Amino acid sequence: MRVSIHKNIANPKLFKEQLLSWAQQFREVVFLDSNSYPQQYSSFDCILAVDAFTSLKTDYYNAFEDLKQYQQNTKDWLFGYLSYDLKNDIERLQSNNFDGLNFPDLFFFQPKKVFILKGNELEIQYLMLCDDEFEEDFEEIIKTQSEIFVTLSGPEASGEVKQRISKELYIHKVNQLLHHIRIGDMYEANFCMEFYAEEAVINPLEKFQKLNEISQAPFSVFFKNYKNYLLSASPERYLKKEGEKIISQPIKGTSKRFSDVVEDEKSKSVLASDAKERAENIMITDLVRNDLSHTAQKGSVEVEELCGIYSFLQVHQMISTITSKLDSKFSPVDVLKTTFPMGSMTGAPKISVMEIVENLEETKRGLYSGAIGYFTPEGDFDFNVVIRSILYNQENKYVSFSVGSAITSLSVPEKEYEECLLKAKAMHEVLR
Repeated sequence: MRVSIHKNIANPKLFKEQLLSWAQQFREVVFLDSNSYPQQYSSFDCILAVDAFTSLKTDYYNAFEDLKQYQQNTKDWLFGYLSYDLKNDIERLQSNNFDGLNFPDLFFFQPKKVFILKGNELEIQYLMLCDDEFEEDFEEIIKTQSEIFVTLSGPEASGEVKQRISKELYIHKVNQLLHHIRIGDMYEANFCMEFYAEEAVINPLEKFQKLNEISQAPFSVFFKNYKNYLLSASPERYLKKEGEKIISQPIKGTSKRFSDVVEDEKSKSVLASDAKERAENIMITDLVRNDLSHTAQKGSVEVEELCGIYSFLQVHQMISTITSKLDSKFSPVDVLKTTFPMGSMTGAPKISVMEIVENLEETKRGLYSGAIGYFTPEGDFDFNVVIRSILYNQENKYVSFSVGSAITSLSVPEKEYEECLLKAKAMHEVLR
């Protein structure tokens, strides 16, 4: 099916930049970069997939079944995304809010060309129909000008970034959520709001380079499907499958970074011992354990790490790691369907939270708080959570990014609002 060759790369950092610049010529591009972030479950430093041989694009109706058929029939590398609104395929839910982006609900493609970089080792895998292009492409990539932040398009007109929900309205809505918690409708909800710009003309590659530079997140993604773009600096893994092992790493809990080392350490230890943040994280860990149990071998669900503190360039985060062993009667797509949307972006109990939040949010989430990643030919997979991300529809000149925070009984609306602004900082900076 695929022909594979290996190359030694003297300067991996430079090569990654050249690879991504070279990829811009294709209609479909997925570039995943771990930014050398030290993590236990990393498979490679970066991977690039370009140029669809086959693809699947659909709305939410029957989407998981379509994906399952596609994955089982293709048995090859597949790259793509699951949007948050696929919840409507799993449960009797709806998404009726405003959508300025209009991306398909689900999109996956089988790439003709795949590049996998680990340290200095590059593996190139091409479908047989184009394996005569190996050397020519490789020559072209290493000749590619990789000036960082090189602008490939005409002048930019970012448009003014506006906030969909005002501070007053945000506080009002969070108070409504607190009322739902008090009367027992739910325990915790992730509530999101959108920032957007209309008539926006941006250079997606340049914006991604800037976002990646200031975030250096372990699940960064540059995604392009014709004129739809996702530029992501996500710190969060949604779900990974390695053989029969399933790994989920929800993030709940955020604190500021400081340039002063003492202040920074203090911020970290305050987060580690914060009762509200720990309660949020533990609730979601419990929800994930329950989600994984649907496809797990009996007694195999484990919490490997509870409330670990990890530092990123922009923020400190609290992360838990939950694993299970997959029962052989379930397919890879079954695991995604029984855990989607991820607990960290919904809340507990999941279904009633999704209903309540739909009524209070002003925007359809779409790809934001969905997942993007890949399936391997062996049926393994790895998906991130689409947060800290800029979405761009080049055709209708609409730019959007959303942020959210977890609302629990201990939430102070003004503090939640501040947390949202902290998470929005990097995207604001990039679009300025």
